[in-house]
Amino acid sequence: MPTTNDVVLRPRFKIELSTNNQSVLKDFEDLKSNQSEFIVTRLDNHVFIKFPKEKQHFWSPQLHLEIDEIDDNSSLLHGLFGPNPTVWTMFMFFHFIVASLFIAFGIWAYTNSSLDKSYAIQVSLMLLMVVIWIVLYFAGSIGKASSKNEMRALNDFMNHVIESKKMHQS
Repeated sequence: MPTTNDVVLRPRFKIELSTNNQSVLKDFEDLKSNQSEFIVTRLDNHVFIKFPKEKQHFWSPQLHLEIDEIDDNSSLLHGLFGPNPTVWTMFMFFHFIVASLFIAFGIWAYTNSSLDKSYAIQVSLMLLMVVIWIVLYFAGSIGKASSKNEMRALNDFMNHVIESKKMHQS
């Protein structure tokens, strides 16, 4: 599960499979009732793998897989690790608010500067927005780091399903 860039908050990966996408999707679908370690949900060619509610915490990751057909004998799996969509939306909302306030304070500072008034407060508020943005970024990074073992567990589960498919073909 190596990523090419350590700055990535939501690691992505691609795997080319030598099996039909419907067959792989069915394998994931069959695991809904055959195991209780993860919650597996399928919607069309998308599979979502997450931890049960009692094992989840604020930073718990989930794995989103999209398994697309290349031809009758191969498929392409796109994977994305990410936090709960509610947590991700909240973080993006906070980033949007901080960026909007930064721009608003910048406009306010420019207006005061044009009117030959003091703009120290506005520039200070702009710097505060930069500090808040950095704090948000590191909070996300810390959350990702605290979930590495859970990401590995999700990745191992996915690999187990894919590997068992290869064994059945042999």
